[in-house]
Amino acid sequence: MRRRLSIAGFLAPFLVLFSAFFLLPIGYSIYRSLMVVERTGPLGLGGAEQVFGGLTNYLWAVQEPGFLAGIGRILLFGIVQVPLMIAGATVLALFLDSIDARWAAARWKGFFRVAYFLPYGIPGVLASILWGFLYTPGISPFSELLGVEIDFLGQDTVLWSIANIVTWCFAGYNMLVITAQLNAIDPSLYESARIDGATAWQVAWHVKLPLIRPALVLTTVFSIIGTLQLFAEPMVLKELSTAIDVRFTPNLSAYTEAFANNDYGLAAAQAVLLALTAFVLSFGFLKLVARRDR
Repeated sequence: MRRRLSIAGFLAPFLVLFSAFFLLPIGYSIYRSLMVVERTGPLGLGGAEQVFGGLTNYLWAVQEPGFLAGIGRILLFGIVQVPLMIAGATVLALFLDSIDARWAAARWKGFFRVAYFLPYGIPGVLASILWGFLYTPGISPFSELLGVEIDFLGQDTVLWSIANIVTWCFAGYNMLVITAQLNAIDPSLYESARIDGATAWQVAWHVKLPLIRPALVLTTVFSIIGTLQLFAEPMVLKELSTAIDVRFTPNLSAYTEAFANNDYGLAAAQAVLLALTAFVLSFGFLKLVARRDR
């Protein structure tokens, strides 16, 4: 009994915080998503009360064109941006791992690692403001460098401008995860490959990439979830671009319903649907990877 009480004592702080800041908010969101506001009296002026509405809010959510368009837009965003970011992070990690101690560049290895990771330390809001100035027509230095005027905040380009910000911020974080996996590889495997006559490219392709697959899967799942949570970047750039509306992403749509339209039930339903989408995509990707492994 004393041993069980000791275990419970160690687990109690975590369980309390986990329940208070994770389980209870999820449960409350589900509860609010099932409630609707019912008004009484002539013209609804007699007062309002919350009543059980079942799946009414969910039906309203899936019938909202802006919300569905936001989900489609964010899925397109993820299909393009996530593979590019993971590929870029992998290239950076392989580059750092391939720097030989005998090379002059070896002394700068730590600098390169910090430089690649540094954008992750900049909050998304500040990064969006920074890139917003670089994107603004008329003052954008990219137009001068390219010699052609490009509207980075236009209807057809703003989504990919946001993708550039997200990639710039998170590629370094994913690089560190992949680098940690590379550092865990037994160096004798590299030596055996070189003895067999493998070139640096063959070692990277046939030894390193297969062995860092767990890190690639982990970073991809994190990136899928992060993509569906996209909020800060379009929220900031919305002030600079007419192409971004209040339902540009699912999170923006839920935010608008809650804090602009005061419809917390519909906002909660949209949040629950977004969470289910993240769950399906993440575990669907994991199941696909597991099936390929088998």
